[in-house]
Amino acid sequence: MPSTITNSTVLVTGANRGIGRALVDEALRRGARRVYAGTRQPLAHVDARVTPLALDVTDPAQVRAAAAQVDALDILVNNAGVSLVDDLTEQAAIEAHLAVNLFGTYRVTQALLPRLVASRGAILNVLSLAALATVPVTPAYAISKAAAFSMTQSLRILLAERGVSVHAALPGPVDTDMIRAWDVPKAGPADVAAAILSGLASGDDEIFPDPMSAQIAPAWNEGIIKTLERANAAAVQAVAASS
Repeated sequence: MPSTITNSTVLVTGANRGIGRALVDEALRRGARRVYAGTRQPLAHVDARVTPLALDVTDPAQVRAAAAQVDALDILVNNAGVSLVDDLTEQAAIEAHLAVNLFGTYRVTQALLPRLVASRGAILNVLSLAALATVPVTPAYAISKAAAFSMTQSLRILLAERGVSVHAALPGPVDTDMIRAWDVPKAGPADVAAAILSGLASGDDEIFPDPMSAQIAPAWNEGIIKTLERANAAAVQAVAASS
């Protein structure tokens, strides 16, 4: 189900910097009619099509208030995230990552789902290659992104009959505040944002938007993970058809 940006209404969480800010700018460049920019800190933007929203995805009341300000929505981009170095010695580190990267994404999605069903729109969850293979210096982050990827796959099956498509972006290292000090090759946020929205426009379930992640793309659609996902979806459909 391809999702075009032109003349659409888009909401991006974590929109004040990094990939989130780049996604806002790229959506505008592609002709979005309105872009809701969800941030924890006040945001000013020169383009009148941008509507700032106070949106801490860990705050249920703030999520509800933000959703109430959105009259219509075509594309929800769950981009807000946190990544901290840890060694799995403290449960609190896992909980802190899950609060944003899993439950924050879930909370925003549920709050805005009626708008997306009405428009037969799309959900795009910005995840990470760490969802597929852990990065040992940020294991709590990897755990949370893996959980969010599983949720993305589940929502894809559950929401298909309601006309909502669900997509995952799985970038490798990107030159943002999260990992700017890491001595590894990094892609630029603007390039990653452009590739993410191109993948969305193509209707890709999984989007690999940078040179590192792109190495996975050729074999992904026929790989074991995608094969199992399709088999599970087919089994659910078969049960539903027989009941």
